[in-house]
Formats: sequence, C-alpha cells, structure tokens
Amino acid sequence: MNNLRNKVQLIGNVGNTPEIYTFDSGKKKARFSIATNETYKNAKGEKVTDTQWHNVVAWGKTAELIENYVPKGKEIGVEGRLTSHSYEDKDGVKKYVTEVICNEVLLLGK
Repeated sequence: MNNLRNKVQLIGNVGNTPEIYTFDSGKKKARFSIATNETYKNAKGEKVTDTQWHNVVAWGKTAELIENYVPKGKEIGVEGRLTSHSYEDKDGVKKYVTEVICNEVLLLGK
C-alpha cells in the first residue's frame, strides 16, 4: 500500500502548448496543464459537464517525450504524485499551487 500514498492518474486534453525549459546541465523540464471532464445529470435531468484543470510538471526523459510528441489539445494519460507549495506574488499576496509531478505519460488519441 505504500505505493498508493501519493499517486495520481489522469486522462485529459492538454490545454496549452507545453513550456519546455532546458537547464545548463542539459536536463529538461516540461510544464503544461490538462483538462479532465466529468459528465453528470443535474436535478433537472440536464446533462452537465464539469471541467477541472490540472497543472503538470515533468522532468528528464518524460519532458523530452512531451516536447516532441505532445501538442496543445492532445489527449494524454499522466501518472505521478501531487505536490503543493506557496509563494508571494509581486503584490505580496500569498498564492498556493498544486501540481502533478509526472513520472509517466501515455499518448492517447490520434
């Protein structure tokens, strides 16, 4: 059960062109968002789609794969772990960020 303590799996569509950073060491980092959709019927019987956006970060070979094969709109599956941190913006307001640190990506769709 230890490997289930902080594990997330998502399937969704990439919402923006992934941002790729290459460091002096040659290591790469990819940052992008994916949208997941859940469809349900409300009390009136109307079909409602709830879209959730998730920030994703990938490193190394996974980032290279994303750089080469994952454009905006592509359906992908990601597996990783959740991480949260905070920072102060330029106005001194504390902001909180939750990200998926991706260790595996699965290319789906066409």
